[in-house]
Amino acid sequence: MARGKLRIYLGSAPGVGKTYAMLSEAHRRMERGTDCVVAFVEHHGRPRTEVMLHGLEQIQRREIEYRGTVFTEMDVDAVLERRPAVALVDELPHTNVPGSRNTKRWQDVEELLAAGIDVVSTVNIQHLESLGDVVESITGVRQRETVPDEVVRRADQIELVDMSPQALRRRMAHGNIYTSDKVDAALSNYFRPGNLTALRELALLWLADRVDEYLQQYRGEHNIRATWQARERIVVGLTGGPEGRTLIRRAARMAAKGSGSEILAVYVARSDGLTSASPKELAVQRTLVEDLGGTFHHVIGDDVPPALLEFARGVNATQIVLGSSRRKAWQYILGPGVGQTVARDSGPDLDVHIVTHDHVAKGRGLPVARGARLGRVRIIWGWLTGVVGPVLLTVLLTNSSADLGIANDMLLFLSLTVAAAMLGGLLPALASAAFGSLLLNYFFAPPLHRLTISDPKNIVAIVIFVSVAVAVASVVDQAARRTHQAARLRAESEILSFLAGSVLRGETALDALLERVRETFAMESVALLERASDVDPWTCAGSVGPRPVARPEDADVDMPIGDDMALALSGRVLPAEDRRVLGAFAAQAAVVLDRQRLVGEAEDARRLAEGNRIRTALLAAVSHDLRTPLASIKAAVTSLRSDDIQFSQEDEAELLAGIEEGADRLDHLVGNLLDMSRLQTGTVTPLIREIDLDEVVPMALGGVPEGSAELDIPESLPMVAVDPGLLERAVANIVENAVKYSPGGEPVQVSASAMADRVEVRVTDRGPGVPDDAKDRIFEPFQRHGDAPRGAGVGLGLAVARGFIESMGGTLAAEDTPGGGLTMVLTLKAVRGHTSVPADLPARVTS
Repeated sequence: MARGKLRIYLGSAPGVGKTYAMLSEAHRRMERGTDCVVAFVEHHGRPRTEVMLHGLEQIQRREIEYRGTVFTEMDVDAVLERRPAVALVDELPHTNVPGSRNTKRWQDVEELLAAGIDVVSTVNIQHLESLGDVVESITGVRQRETVPDEVVRRADQIELVDMSPQALRRRMAHGNIYTSDKVDAALSNYFRPGNLTALRELALLWLADRVDEYLQQYRGEHNIRATWQARERIVVGLTGGPEGRTLIRRAARMAAKGSGSEILAVYVARSDGLTSASPKELAVQRTLVEDLGGTFHHVIGDDVPPALLEFARGVNATQIVLGSSRRKAWQYILGPGVGQTVARDSGPDLDVHIVTHDHVAKGRGLPVARGARLGRVRIIWGWLTGVVGPVLLTVLLTNSSADLGIANDMLLFLSLTVAAAMLGGLLPALASAAFGSLLLNYFFAPPLHRLTISDPKNIVAIVIFVSVAVAVASVVDQAARRTHQAARLRAESEILSFLAGSVLRGETALDALLERVRETFAMESVALLERASDVDPWTCAGSVGPRPVARPEDADVDMPIGDDMALALSGRVLPAEDRRVLGAFAAQAAVVLDRQRLVGEAEDARRLAEGNRIRTALLAAVSHDLRTPLASIKAAVTSLRSDDIQFSQEDEAELLAGIEEGADRLDHLVGNLLDMSRLQTGTVTPLIREIDLDEVVPMALGGVPEGSAELDIPESLPMVAVDPGLLERAVANIVENAVKYSPGGEPVQVSASAMADRVEVRVTDRGPGVPDDAKDRIFEPFQRHGDAPRGAGVGLGLAVARGFIESMGGTLAAEDTPGGGLTMVLTLKAVRGHTSVPADLPARVTS
């Protein structure tokens, strides 16, 4: 069965018209004959959106009772049974009411997609999980309902629903989003122009990244190498020299001029020669570029300019920033610099910027060895010196009136052979020796102008000349080979040092490691494959790049890792000397994969251990604390049912009061156990509202004896963003605990005050207090401090209270009371502006 397609309308802010756009799309599809149903759409009382529901089939919602209130949620089974072609599901990040089959609505949508049903849904940018902290810093409101970015990124289509802040505020003022009693509060809080502008920019940038992923995928699938200048990407070419910091800062200023620009710093390690790169300087430059919001890349290449251009075109860069050459003037005889070559070969789609710096023409600091592959320019000069040089020297000597003698003539020819060997290596030197010996024989050894030698001494001299020339050429060639080996080892050591550095930094992301392999060896895709045994099929444990292979046999390069794991690379065939470095990467990939799995297993083991500890404590609580009230209830009921004893009305009332007290204690203990279970499983979902403390805290004192607590909540306090029900339960547990330990006649003080952007509630008792080393332990489940009597509770009250407070973004801590006792300090976030709003207006606005 083919998987359904997901279309998402992404809103820049609540009220921009996502649901309206989704319903309009449904009407268009129905006109084309598509079977569309409304699985769940919330119109929030907006008349124009409600009208769009007319004419659409709506699946009846499922009713779920929770805490005495009936809620409606999407009926997944009904939608699956109806099996439409397209289902409309509003508010993808919504958290389902406890008791639903899935915790989140996006999980319901996954079931529909797996069943082959296309889904059209809506999401606001502030509900993306990765942007939670950013949105909170902008709006001051923490989004509790979020959806993983990957769920939205996997959508087949994402359409942005946008509106200018001014237009959206006008819609708000006209009552098209909220009722009139909520408009003023919303406009002065969440819907301020600055908030809306920032959210709009977040939406545009996030969607631009998603579009960029589509573009990269399309270019890879169609093998497009030309740059498409859809977005500014600035590549900074680094040499490891001191000018790198100047280049990075210059590129950052260029990127700042265009919103959404990217910086990619790249260091090309030459595989055909030693470099003067300083590892320490490269580490500093890597840190600098990452601090400026860019990324650092390390690749190897036989020739720096082509490798740099290949990287730039591979990432669809639009600009390259290079530094002016540090070479001295005479070094340009050996050929143009990297900057000139890159500028010449970049083509019209890449702009190359040459930036001046303080180290221009001051030399590289260390001599740059060319390696065994001496380079085209040096080889040409070697052949010219070895072949043309002897001809010019012969012309010069034959036209000279001075007779230097054959010995000196041989030394001059030998100097040319040595020069040819130093420039071009073995072959130009051998050619120079052979050609020079012929010229010496023909022009300078008697008889002249004949290829014969009459004097035996001249024969010996020419043989010595040829032998010395060949020996010098061999030594130079051997030195070049050793240089090449050193260069290879240097390049490999640089790659391995970066690999070791990633291990020391604790980088455990498999995708990041595979991406580094792809960049280092200039591959199209890299995949880590594994299988359970020799007869089982290969499965992909991780991959990067387009079209990764499914079997090692299909790859251009495969590196076995043991018997049942392999690293498969596609793009080109690697030379044999590169496989050693690739083997190190492959081994590290296996280690990273094992580490990820061990971390997951350790987390599972930790949860199991925690669950075992809680179960052990729960059994202990059930064995005594829960049986005690049951025993008293059982005894009282048995006494009342007895026919042997005639109880007076006072006795019956006392027994009934005991039953009621035991039932209340039992209900309280069971309630705390259930709350602790919800906290442990992470199913506590606060329904955040803006509310005054004096509407919640007084109700929390209903469970303690009258006169045992005194309340001081000023009316001038700012409002707080909390779940009223959870806050009431938390305060009730704290006050009951304080009353339990407070001496008779000393009421517990419950007071509140405002400090900066928070509100503090302090519950103060005059009991025995708690030592400093035990202040954190009293908040752990099933912990009771000191000599608390058995039957006084199972030690869950404060643990539940802290869990509820932290789920609402607050804190709960214990302090000593001056003069003796303990003070519980409950800190909550104050609503900005201290604006009084109706209690039913949520602080987190959704649409």
